[in-house]
Amino acid sequence: MSMSKIKKGDMVKVIAGRDKDKEGKVISVDRKKNRLFVEGINMVTKHAKPSMANQQGGIIHQEGPIHASNVMYLHKGKATRVGFKMDGDRKVRFAKSTGEVID
Repeated sequence: MSMSKIKKGDMVKVIAGRDKDKEGKVISVDRKKNRLFVEGINMVTKHAKPSMANQQGGIIHQEGPIHASNVMYLHKGKATRVGFKMDGDRKVRFAKSTGEVID
């Protein structure tokens, strides 16, 4: 896989699962497992022991991974599919709904 359809920093909308219709910014992408971490989406509870970094310990709420097939790219506030095309000698992503180049 040379290029991913969704990248870190993109705004996405969840289209399936318990957080359906929520929107957020992509924090990180795991391309091998095809999973994303999105701000405020799929929040999980983690019980942490006290450590040097977290001296209090306790219950921590953090984002869990969500499969890439369960999100769609947001272009101008609307969810759209993403395609690839050649722009001169560069391969670029474009929004299929409008045909505009994303990056």
